[in-house]
Amino acid sequence: MPQHATAATGLRAPSVAARATGLTKVYGEGETRVIALDTVTVEFGRGRFTAIMGPSGSGKSTLMHCMAGLDAISGGSARIGDTELSGLKDRQLTRLRREKIGFVFQSFNLLPTLDALENITLPLDIAGRKPDQEWLELIVGTVGLAGRLRHRPSQLSGGQQQRVAVARALAGRPEIVFADEPTGNLDSRSGAEVLGFLRDSVRELGQTVVMVTHDPVAASYADRVVFLADGRVTDELSDPTPETVLDRMRLFDAQGRTS
Repeated sequence: MPQHATAATGLRAPSVAARATGLTKVYGEGETRVIALDTVTVEFGRGRFTAIMGPSGSGKSTLMHCMAGLDAISGGSARIGDTELSGLKDRQLTRLRREKIGFVFQSFNLLPTLDALENITLPLDIAGRKPDQEWLELIVGTVGLAGRLRHRPSQLSGGQQQRVAVARALAGRPEIVFADEPTGNLDSRSGAEVLGFLRDSVRELGQTVVMVTHDPVAASYADRVVFLADGRVTDELSDPTPETVLDRMRLFDAQGRTS
């Protein structure tokens, strides 16, 4: 289980899995110019679960896409570990995403002709890497899929399909997993299961997870919530509960109406 640093416990602070420094993202030019991210500086500690929240258009998905190397940055710095993304060529970025980053999206993105196990190991197969069987079995057990590995997506519930997607993201032992609204297409029970698995992957497997969400309940599974508004980091919250997240969001809404 990862050790989380505090001054009170004297534990060593976790290293940084990803970092943005003065990160800027601009779309368009002239009258159509939009500043999606405005000099954002934020760190994501290794072995921690961070939720990113904010109103529509706040830049939360853009931040995730820039940090994951899915979208080019306009200025500042974005790093995965010690690797600066802005200096990488397309082939280097592809290799970085394949080897160091896992992805979970709202749509499960499973191939219908492959069974669950084949979907889980697909990124490794494409990269020509053999899965670590002990690690793979640990992941499958953690997400509760041991009895469903030979089922195709059409034979699985939405929650089970998303669990396959989570297992796929973890299979290559990435440095960090980015999850974009991973429970958006699930009912509350299935969503809670998937969030529990993401949390367990952090607490029991030492994984690093960064999740974009609009849901205070989903955010409460995280160790920390980072709030964005108008492309800027406006606040943070540690050890969140649904109530404390809602209170903070109401405060932002009230400030927005009076500004």
